Amino acid sequence: MPRSLLVVFLAIGFALPALADELSRARQNELLYLLEQDCGSCHGLRLKGGLGPPLLPADIADTPDEALIDVILLGRPGTPMPPWDVEITATEVAWLVGRLRTGKVAYDR
Repeated sequence: MPRSLLVVFLAIGFALPALADELSRARQNELLYLLEQDCGSCHGLRLKGGLGPPLLPADIADTPDEALIDVILLGRPGTPMPPWDVEITATEVAWLVGRLRTGKVAYDR
């Protein structure tokens, strides 16, 4: 197998989350940690806003899931919002959006 194909297969394998019917509890906790630490660095640790807009349930209520997922995956060119598609999958982002809508964003410490 050519080295480039091996690298692609390995990258795909490492990028796939541990999914069965839903995200594993461990992966959910990792995503919530990422939300607090990485997203929180711009959106505020309590998601009340900062460099980025607030992400509380009332603040995102009128934004369709698809729009939130696209912004998270693709970022916003010309702004500090980076694309996250190299770190997390669309399925994981959809799960995070669901958690943002409920306000249940604490991870197990």
